[in-house]
Amino acid sequence: MSIYDIEVTQSNGTSYPLSNLKGRVLLIVNTASQCRFTPQYQALEKLHQKYAAKGLTILAFPCNQFAHQEPDTDDKIESFCQLNYGVSFELHKKIKVNGAESSKLYQYLKSQAKGILGTESIKWNFTKFIVNSDASHIERFAPSVDPMKLEGKIQDYLSIIQGEDA
Repeated sequence: MSIYDIEVTQSNGTSYPLSNLKGRVLLIVNTASQCRFTPQYQALEKLHQKYAAKGLTILAFPCNQFAHQEPDTDDKIESFCQLNYGVSFELHKKIKVNGAESSKLYQYLKSQAKGILGTESIKWNFTKFIVNSDASHIERFAPSVDPMKLEGKIQDYLSIIQGEDA
């Protein structure tokens, strides 16, 4: 199985296979609008603005599994993100990232990039995964890691697909 065998659903209900994103660097994040890490949306948007045209795709998946910090509907979440953080990257339908009902995407990511001490479960909102352009390498980053701290790694992966420095 590959990440490209998985289908995801945008907040507007449109589904698509991740194979549509082959050749792009992916930054995948489980999000929440009432979390102390919610301001990371601003950094995610900055990365999107700077690198989307160069091959970066940010995939945000709202999740209400951590202290019920994402209680709203998909429409309200999208409005909140656009109004407060100017988010222009695609938001996806609210999902579960842990447990028996966790999304196929998160089941896959957790199996490929384990957390501290080899654990698989997602510990909190804004856990980040970077997937390189051919999905041969997936890295996990803690919620406390500012997305801008990932910029160098993103540039490195983008330079591989561009054949030059990003």
